[in-house]
Amino acid sequence: MAAAAKMTEDEHAKEISAGWQNQLYEVLRRHDVTQFSYVPDAGHRICIDRSLADKDVHSVALTTEEEGVGLACGAHLGGKRAVLLMQSSGMGNCVNFFSMVKNGRFPFLTVLSMRGDFGEGNPWQMGMGQATKPIFKALDFIVLEITKPEEVVPTIDAAAAMVWKSGQAVAVLLSQKLIGAKAF
Repeated sequence: MAAAAKMTEDEHAKEISAGWQNQLYEVLRRHDVTQFSYVPDAGHRICIDRSLADKDVHSVALTTEEEGVGLACGAHLGGKRAVLLMQSSGMGNCVNFFSMVKNGRFPFLTVLSMRGDFGEGNPWQMGMGQATKPIFKALDFIVLEITKPEEVVPTIDAAAAMVWKSGQAVAVLLSQKLIGAKAF
């Protein structure tokens, strides 16, 4: 208890962040996700690190986000489950590839760390951050948003059911209310 009292506010925030990020990874694994693709991103750091350390999964660093769309579709064709981890600013790179998801009726899950929403100070992140949700809706994706740590497990569980039981394309947005706004 005394150690917890000595924890700084920043350390406490990191501990809370690690908690929900670890839960995110555990829920994905509980749903038999065995392929994680990503462009390195601080918002997904723990999930990426855990996937790299897990001998039972394939963790693939991408040079650009759209590669992850093809990998996820290929994983499905091979009888595996995949997730694409990306930042909202990378979503724009995937728009053409998302037509493959819809036209091929691939079950598809992506989790995005949002930029350009709550508390964003970087003007270069605003455009894509604000366009992410409307673009996903226009592409006929189901969009779920997480704003609080206690929403992580039920939302990822719901997304997984929608993807792998109903064959849907689902984008889960990790709000800056959850991950924190980056200083600019």
